Amino acid sequence: MKTIGLIGVGAMGEPIGATLLRAGKTLRICAYRRRDRVDRLIAAGAVEAADPAAVAEGCDALITMVPDAPQVEEALFGSRGAAQSMPRGSYVIDMSTISPVASRDFHKRLEQRGIGMVDAPVSGGPARAADGSLAIMVGGDPASYAACEPVLQLLGTPTHVGPPGMGETVKLVNQIIISSVMIANVEGMLFAKKAGADIDLVRRVIGSATGSNYILDKWLPQNWFAGTHKGGFALDLLRKDLNAALQAAEAMGLAMPLSMCAAQRYGDASRDGLGSDDYSAVAVPYERAARTNITD
Repeated sequence: MKTIGLIGVGAMGEPIGATLLRAGKTLRICAYRRRDRVDRLIAAGAVEAADPAAVAEGCDALITMVPDAPQVEEALFGSRGAAQSMPRGSYVIDMSTISPVASRDFHKRLEQRGIGMVDAPVSGGPARAADGSLAIMVGGDPASYAACEPVLQLLGTPTHVGPPGMGETVKLVNQIIISSVMIANVEGMLFAKKAGADIDLVRRVIGSATGSNYILDKWLPQNWFAGTHKGGFALDLLRKDLNAALQAAEAMGLAMPLSMCAAQRYGDASRDGLGSDDYSAVAVPYERAARTNITD
């Protein structure tokens, strides 16, 4: 696959596009919200098109990296959606995190047009998108996965986890876990701070104990412990993913009380105006209630 279209030049889409350009791919993009991100990719060699339909013309594969299922719907099947101009035998690689139900519907509708699809949501954030080390969970039929795997390998480590929609399912498993692990870290570290412990020392000790986790070791030193919640993975996006998981669990008759509590905490933080900050901002209401700041 030589020519790749990209719909969604956001915090994740921009570094994904840059990685593809460095790998020698022809990249076609269009603007949606942020003009500056598009301009940077054009300066690096991307070709701008007017809309998703124009982006898709002549592409071997089209990557969508947008917030949710309605945006995927618009990008693919809107009035100037990509599906109308994609060649038969081409592929859609949806790297968005959306409902597995919606993803399976998109698979079927594209198949009717002779277009293959894989759902390939990612984990790792913008930094790992930039260096091509994303964890990529891929759902789709084996032939579509085999065709798209070389492109996905440029972006990280893809794993074929099952049929259409299963990539989204596995990604929601990740979101269920990280949503509660983040809150556990916040409560644990504020407990340590309130008790007068050295936060950096506690973090290093826990890093070699059974409480060790990626968020505490790698994520929080970049934001909360550094006195900021800017950048990273938006709290409202995690909240969206967690709510999608809870809806799917309800449909399966599965109770997830811990995740319901986590969703309430992220909802409270969003209503406090923290939705566009990194999801570590769930710590802010905790700090306020405790009258303790982790960086003091």
